[in-house]
Amino acid sequence: MRDIPVGVQFLQTVTDKSCPNFSCNRQLWYRTSVLVLTYIAYTCYHLSRKPLSVAKAVLHPNCTNTSRHDCSSWIPFNGTDADAAEVFGELDSAFLFSYAIAMFASGFIAERFNLRYFLSLGMLLSGIFSYLFGLAKVYNIHNVMYFLLVQVAAGICQTTGWPGVIAVLGNWCGKSKRGLTFGIWNSHTSVGNILGSLIAASFVETDWSLSFIYPGLIIALGGFLMFLFLVVSPTDVGCYLPDEDRNNATSTHQRKFNRSLQNQVANRDSSSESDSEVDDTDIIIGEQDFLISAYTSSCDFEVQRRNTERVHLLRDYVAPQHEVAIGFFGACKIPGVIEFSLSLFFSKLVSYTFLYWLPLYLNHSTSMGATDSADFSILFDVGGIIGSILAGSISDYTNMSATTCTGMLILAIPMMGMYQILGSTSLGVNIFLLLIVGLLVNGPYTLITTAVSADLGTHSSLEGNAKALATVAAIIDGTGSIGAAVGPLLAGFLNVYGWEAVFYMLMVSDVLALLFLIRLVKHEVIKCRQTRRLARIE
Repeated sequence: MRDIPVGVQFLQTVTDKSCPNFSCNRQLWYRTSVLVLTYIAYTCYHLSRKPLSVAKAVLHPNCTNTSRHDCSSWIPFNGTDADAAEVFGELDSAFLFSYAIAMFASGFIAERFNLRYFLSLGMLLSGIFSYLFGLAKVYNIHNVMYFLLVQVAAGICQTTGWPGVIAVLGNWCGKSKRGLTFGIWNSHTSVGNILGSLIAASFVETDWSLSFIYPGLIIALGGFLMFLFLVVSPTDVGCYLPDEDRNNATSTHQRKFNRSLQNQVANRDSSSESDSEVDDTDIIIGEQDFLISAYTSSCDFEVQRRNTERVHLLRDYVAPQHEVAIGFFGACKIPGVIEFSLSLFFSKLVSYTFLYWLPLYLNHSTSMGATDSADFSILFDVGGIIGSILAGSISDYTNMSATTCTGMLILAIPMMGMYQILGSTSLGVNIFLLLIVGLLVNGPYTLITTAVSADLGTHSSLEGNAKALATVAAIIDGTGSIGAAVGPLLAGFLNVYGWEAVFYMLMVSDVLALLFLIRLVKHEVIKCRQTRRLARIE
């Protein structure tokens, strides 16, 4: 076994001693643990991004709200509403632009570094910089450069999250039902936003520093959990690769493996003093099949350790070692990467503008205070959870991911306009429209960043090279993150002209997002018609 996490080794030892006859489906248990751990990891990442959007209403309070007794602003967020909005926009952009730029480098590093260490270190550093933002209140820091530098450093550290978790998940999950699986799994984005809002809102009006300190502590503890238990690859613990990847590897490398075994037998026979002429190649190949089967179904870790040398002998079958990490331009040549990246630029722009500005919008457009507006904004993320699952299910059923995204983007445009016009008329209308907007805005965004990225990262043109997954995920999410940086920045400037201007910008962005998918939609429709025509012929 190579690089088994300390926590997993401890559990193996405890199981061996306390339950020597315990048996289970190891493949299922490890895959489930990876799904749960990566879910927790990215929930923590998003949880730690949320506090600033919640704290804005306290750092520069809405003084027209008579329910607030203290209307003083925290320097440097004082001044007029326009001045404060500009500073908030700069802080958002400092985080998001550094995140977007560093994301491209992060993908290359992730492919060449142990992903468990990569994620653990990134989560620890992200927690430290969230903690440092909160310390500004404790030590009475008012220098805007301090806040900007903390945001830049936090953005860089947060880039360890997405390439890391998507690459680990790609190692364990095949393509079957990938859209639905990733749709459910990707609810971590909305769950993280919800938890971040609730935690930050619990302290924002009493001590806003704790709104940053506690999320920082949580993500740091999450990083320690990854270090203890995250198994990066099935081959690290003697398990199968996902069915599709394993079958592809088998068809490509089985002949090479058999030749290697035959050479080993020939060399051993030539050096042996025995006169036996029995050819035991078939016996060795049979041992190969038996060991792989045993490793998949057995939890007897002592047996695993005794057979370590044999497993390494079979490594070329289970996980070929010749794969080379793909370059940036090689990943861009994969069909669909450019189109989906540019579409995500605009769809993520819309999603992150809501993420960073919705609590402040609710605070200004309604009579809600800072805590209530933060709590109410989670409805957007609740809709996002439903949208993620719905988009993934539709994509799996139709096998038309670009068409699924386009349909939801088309519906999102008028719904955002309706929310801006009618949202403030009553609480019930606001709740209903916010849920629908969250569903339609986050559905395409999450589908592209998860299932589509994983599909393109294991595209048939790569001939089974799984090393492209982190790079493709980084390119797509990095491009989207540039849009995520631009959106809140534009919102900060356009807010001077009223919230109507912000919503017009969001609707135009969705139009551009769907335009970049037109060519792919056309290709999917043609392919669907051909498939139906062949089905009728058969």
